[in-house]
Amino acid sequence: MVPGIGAVGVLGCGLMGSGIAQVAAAAGYRVVARDVGDEPLARARGAIEGSLAKLVEKGKLAPEARDAALGRIAFTTDLAALRDCDLVIEAVPEELELKNRLWAELDRRCPPATIFASNTSSLPIGAMAAGTGRPDRFVGLHFFNPVPLMPLVEVVRAITTGAAIFERAVEFARSLGKQVVVSRDTPGFIVNLLLLPYLLDAVRALERGVASVPDLDTAMRLGCGHPMGPFTLLDFVGIDTAVRIADIMFDEYRDARYAAPPLLRRMVRAGLYGRKSGRGFYDYATDPPTPLDWTAR
Repeated sequence: MVPGIGAVGVLGCGLMGSGIAQVAAAAGYRVVARDVGDEPLARARGAIEGSLAKLVEKGKLAPEARDAALGRIAFTTDLAALRDCDLVIEAVPEELELKNRLWAELDRRCPPATIFASNTSSLPIGAMAAGTGRPDRFVGLHFFNPVPLMPLVEVVRAITTGAAIFERAVEFARSLGKQVVVSRDTPGFIVNLLLLPYLLDAVRALERGVASVPDLDTAMRLGCGHPMGPFTLLDFVGIDTAVRIADIMFDEYRDARYAAPPLLRRMVRAGLYGRKSGRGFYDYATDPPTPLDWTAR
């Protein structure tokens, strides 16, 4: 554990937030996980319990350690419950107005010493830090999904982030057993800056009729050694999430590589978000998932 960080607040308990809460609790931190209602909190608790159970089954975690980790997490709908946390990590949807509204409220409630961190994958850290009274204590901590299994964290330093706070954020990420890479505060940071054009190019190849979804996926898995193909990855990340990230990055760079292809926008309008909606480039009602026919779409 990092000196000076005993309690960690997690704002937003979806896939990313629940994963962050789990790894922080497993590393020995006391965690306060906050979401807007009892239903998302129940889903988060279930996801964490299921994830820890799998680690126990695989012999990667002792039952006592699982129980201890679960005992360190408090679930709440009360935003004020985060006021006693030494570090608050935000993991709400990629909407700058929503994030800044929550940061402004937390800025009023939390002591000046509390460090703020955003798990945003594409929004500028400085755009959030500037809306608080502690821009020097604001940093980016971008985890990857699924958080308990993915070893990487991008630590992002805005131009206002203090050197000591940045180093403490790096130490915190490492204390969770993560490998740290350091990025400047530019939209997309490192991974999405390089990954997004590849994913969007795969969709453009599909639109042009170069090959089918399964063949494009197989080609990148077996030809390039990727663990999953671009369409499987898009379904995993979420088509709607990919479009939001693309829009944010295109607005910043005005580069056609970051422009979301029309097919992705049609899928979002149709509610085809990928795994979370049950259908995307694949239909997840079957096992294994069945690729949808995109020849006339």
